[in-house]
Amino acid sequence: MAEHAHLEVDGLTKRFGGLVAVKSMTLNVRAGEILGLIGPNGSGKSTVMKLIMGIERPDAGSVRINGTEVAGWPSHKIARLGAGIVFQHSRPLHRQTVLENIKLALLPDKLTRLLADPQTDERARAIAARVGLSGVLDRRPATLPFADLRKIEIAKAIARNPQVLLIDEPFAGLTSTETAAFSDLICELRDDGRAVLLVDHNVKSVARLVDRVLAMYVGERIAEGTADEVMRNETVRRVYLGGSIETAARPESSFRDRTTPFLEVTDLNVQYGKAQALQNVSIHIHAGEFVSVVGLNGAGKTTLFNAISGLLPYLGDIRREGTSLRGQTAATIARNGIVQCSEGRNLFTDMTVRENLDLGGQHLPAAESAEQIAWLFELFPILRERQKQAAGTLSGGEQQMLTIARALMMKPKLLILDEPTLGLAPVVLEQISKALERLRQTTDITVLLGEQNVTFALPHADRVYVLEHARVVWEGAPVAFAAEMGTGYL
Repeated sequence: MAEHAHLEVDGLTKRFGGLVAVKSMTLNVRAGEILGLIGPNGSGKSTVMKLIMGIERPDAGSVRINGTEVAGWPSHKIARLGAGIVFQHSRPLHRQTVLENIKLALLPDKLTRLLADPQTDERARAIAARVGLSGVLDRRPATLPFADLRKIEIAKAIARNPQVLLIDEPFAGLTSTETAAFSDLICELRDDGRAVLLVDHNVKSVARLVDRVLAMYVGERIAEGTADEVMRNETVRRVYLGGSIETAARPESSFRDRTTPFLEVTDLNVQYGKAQALQNVSIHIHAGEFVSVVGLNGAGKTTLFNAISGLLPYLGDIRREGTSLRGQTAATIARNGIVQCSEGRNLFTDMTVRENLDLGGQHLPAAESAEQIAWLFELFPILRERQKQAAGTLSGGEQQMLTIARALMMKPKLLILDEPTLGLAPVVLEQISKALERLRQTTDITVLLGEQNVTFALPHADRVYVLEHARVVWEGAPVAFAAEMGTGYL
């Protein structure tokens, strides 16, 4: 297999400080083949791509393009040898037309000939026709739909006729029709005899395209085979879905506000520029209910939470206890009891633990604030020990506990938790899990939890929504998730 491979990677390793981001990665992609590289957020997929293209330098291992060793080479030399990359985020030159963007990609070393060479113009038009941009050659990127911006990236990547093509998150932000057209284009590039490496979060996105799938988790290869084999692989299922999941879900009929739920989101649509981030999303949450929104990275969880919190413009309606939140500022929504813990934590790192908590409770009378802090120190005992320490010196797990505690200082009616488990060790997950269970048993708080980690999300849920590519694709009780979604979540 190896002698026929356009791309050969062997023992590739990359460390960032003490973190091993990629560990002894080995893969091969042959001419006329698409390999899907999948794995949850943070598993090392993008780092592998950057190492192959010379954007990052490997600490160990080999990368060969058409038999030539390129590990540690600068990006431009690797590109010149025959590799191209399509980034997830479009990066066109906005003052240039579509045609000029493609011509620049054709002549990175000969800018003085850009306007003078008729052959360059001809080649650029041929590439534009290949990717479906012939009708917009004289337009500037800002006037184009999102799918056309992605096509510009493909056009730039294939300008030098690379034999190895790396494509990151090919379908992020595309509609189903655009995804089908993009899939056809990628298949055509494969049929030209190129070796294509597709990077995505889940198997399902790329299953119809790929010849093989390689699954990664925390920097290591965990499975390889056909899409079907990888979806059924026990290690892969455990990584995405966890083991057997015990739940303590309360039936929806047990909540008193059945006619008017505490929060109702109806037909929510959100766009980032040309990309559709949420499409006709509807969810509801009863007072006192714990609801988990499960979805892979990029599905739209954070966008949903930011819309509820008043941080984004949207179409549709968001109602709290029957009253629309439209027009209310984020500060008003938070002050009135809908409080979000963002994925990025956003702590004041130079201030102490206690000062961060005091800021969260600044609206409370002194006695009530002291009482709330005492309760939170029982909920997260480590914060009592660390209260005089600067927040920036805490471990990741301790910072996550402080973020949740600071939000709880506001005495929220609805607490929104966005990916609280991201990058945390199992022992920390257990501590946060116990704190959530105590909140459920001893308070009347309502919780909306967004997670990729199903093993964490399901035990803490009365009901579950699954978000996929900007839409809700499933709703149900946590006990029904494995049977009804199971492989489908991958």
